[in-house]
Amino acid sequence: MIKTARLLIVFSLIFSSCASLQERTERKEQMKKAVAEAVAARQMHIEITSMNTMRYGSRTVTSDFYLELKGDSVRSYLPYFGQAYQAPMISPSKGLNFETKAKNIKVTQPKKDLSRIEIDMKTDEDTYNYVIELYETGKTYVNVRSQHRDPISFDGDFVPLKLE
Repeated sequence: MIKTARLLIVFSLIFSSCASLQERTERKEQMKKAVAEAVAARQMHIEITSMNTMRYGSRTVTSDFYLELKGDSVRSYLPYFGQAYQAPMISPSKGLNFETKAKNIKVTQPKKDLSRIEIDMKTDEDTYNYVIELYETGKTYVNVRSQHRDPISFDGDFVPLKLE
């Protein structure tokens, strides 16, 4: 009787772990498909989790910072810590906060599981180059270079958007 009960427990654990493995595999495949569709449509939302500064090290950020790409429109709401080399002509904004049209977007796939999106844009304050590295898993790295500021990079998570 006890051996039968133990055997049932072992079998139930094995079956439940198989179901969990299958669910994880399905979630990975769904994310992989969502990333591929987002890159092809140039529509994505990236929630920023941390930033890596040149002068101040790495910092975790609050969950309300993001980067969004919809076609050739870029919405950047990112924190910034670093040195500006030229004072902006208009009132200075805090962080990298703007919405603008991209001048140039280049999409490449340097590795099987990695898409790289390079975006050049100009605002009233500065000229920017954003390089987004988006993995099939949804992990994202954003490198920002500016004409008048120290470079900065961000870690984040891809969030699928409803494609328009």
